[in-house]
Amino acid sequence: MTALGRSGAKWCVLVYSKGMGATNKALRQSVSLPARLAKRVKSLAKSQRTSANRVLVGLIETGMEAKERERQRFYALAGRLAESTDPAERERLKKELARMTFGE
Repeated sequence: MTALGRSGAKWCVLVYSKGMGATNKALRQSVSLPARLAKRVKSLAKSQRTSANRVLVGLIETGMEAKERERQRFYALAGRLAESTDPAERERLKKELARMTFGE
């Protein structure tokens, strides 16, 4: 969408999208951490010379990326199971999927 705007004596054309800016906007969240975990976060922040908030953001992003990789691996194994005709491989894939789903 295009809008005309006036800044002082200069005219300009602004081009914007409704979604612009929303992806990088920081939202304040309140999270309660067990004391032991909070101490570890503060220790990491101090050793990395950054804020506890940045440490938490990094840990959350890393955890979410790991979960996504795990999900992709699960679907890849399920796809291989669906396509496999070898009984030994099917059994191995079933055990691996069960281990991923229910733990060891």
